[in-house]
Amino acid sequence: MSKKFWLLCMGVLTLHAGAALAQATVSTPPPVANTPESVVRQTLLKLVPKAKIDQITPAPIPGFYQVIASGHLVYISNDGKYVINGELIDASKGTSLTDDAWAAYRKTQLATVPMSDRIVFAPPNPKYTVTVFTDVTCPYCRVLHEQIKAINKEGIAVQYLAWPRAGVTGDDGQLTKTYKEMVSIWCSADRNDAFTEAKKGRDPKPADCKNPVKDQFDLGLRLGVTGTPAVYAEDGTLIGGYLSPQDMLQAVQAHSGKGS
Repeated sequence: MSKKFWLLCMGVLTLHAGAALAQATVSTPPPVANTPESVVRQTLLKLVPKAKIDQITPAPIPGFYQVIASGHLVYISNDGKYVINGELIDASKGTSLTDDAWAAYRKTQLATVPMSDRIVFAPPNPKYTVTVFTDVTCPYCRVLHEQIKAINKEGIAVQYLAWPRAGVTGDDGQLTKTYKEMVSIWCSADRNDAFTEAKKGRDPKPADCKNPVKDQFDLGLRLGVTGTPAVYAEDGTLIGGYLSPQDMLQAVQAHSGKGS
């Protein structure tokens, strides 16, 4: 019942992301106090025992809490009787409160990633910045990076984070080829050059070091990433997968307060 509920209510993840999620999540023991937060926590963990609960906050609708867990956002009633999985719309404004909540959470989480752990391609004086979860093998990631100079020309800095689509480990328990390639890139003396060469289909020189690839992959799971590229504006809004330079400019302007 628990697995079926999760799949029906939370949406089916991609095969590799789902496998990685199962590896990355563990049950979180509920607080002892019988507070509304503890009731909400216990309700979700009864339905999805392996859920990793990242945030529980009062929802915009009375009598409910907003829960972000394992890359999903749901609403659970204070008494634990009801779970709502879906988009919450402010009818007076026609805006998505769910999207706003995700954006705020993602902005906060992305801000925790040190600049030194990112691979950055930027113009001299960028007007806008996007964060992109990327995989060196995905076709649209490669197309996006082929246009990096045109994107930079639009005044947009691109900050890449690692998200190997095959996961960190495969079904055999061994590190995946893509994960090892991305580690090699992040451990290269010249990350940007190694990254660009990998986007052209050239295998990076094997290297290993203390690196952020797994941490960035896990962060992507928490933020709901299920594929690459996943492009986020400065306010934390997911603005798309692949975007042309012109479309990306329009999207970042719409979410930066700098649009005309």
